[in-house]
Amino acid sequence: VHDALREQQRRTGNKEYVFCTGSGGPIDNDNFTNRIWYPLLRHLGLEKRRPYQTRHTCATLWLAAGENPEWVARQLGHVDTTMLFKTYSRFIPNLTRTDGSAFNSLVSGAISLTPAPQTPTPSLSASPVQQATP
Repeated sequence: VHDALREQQRRTGNKEYVFCTGSGGPIDNDNFTNRIWYPLLRHLGLEKRRPYQTRHTCATLWLAAGENPEWVARQLGHVDTTMLFKTYSRFIPNLTRTDGSAFNSLVSGAISLTPAPQTPTPSLSASPVQQATP
């Protein structure tokens, strides 16, 4: 992917659009969709879907993989995470729990549920503490 993007930059880096026609103009969406996108999906055995839907797929995969929601929001061009959480919260692993298991996992690593080994309890009837001599 990196090499392909570098090549694309070499070809269109001085143009207004990243992906453009040979003359540097915008790609006609209907032409691209009907001549390239839909035939490619058919060839790959995938359901028909609009190219714009890849934006949702990408956001969903980033969030499901545990990417920082603020970073994902910036990649999508959002000024904050409001729209991201509204649209994609069901795909954020820790936000989908409703049973308290996330909290339980957090504290179970920090707090041992097994008792500490028994140590002798000092007796209250022991002799007074001796003063150290110089």
